[in-house]
Amino acid sequence: MANIELWIVTVSSDQSINEIANRLSAEGLTIRDVLEEIGCITGSADNVTVERLKEIKGVVDITPDIQIDMGPPGNEKTW
Repeated sequence: MANIELWIVTVSSDQSINEIANRLSAEGLTIRDVLEEIGCITGSADNVTVERLKEIKGVVDITPDIQIDMGPPGNEKTW
């Protein structure tokens, strides 16, 4: 069974981000958020699907969405 991971998809600004999100969804990305202001879409998919998503017109980059723990306020350790 394929391992589902979270991804951040950076898209070009020359197309509607919602149209790109629709194409990504049709190809297998489970959309979590469409962040129009910064040109990114977040979602989940397996690695095989991500390779297909990279070929969609308007997709600039796809990178893993990693969790970052900033720690409590005033703490010097951030990871």
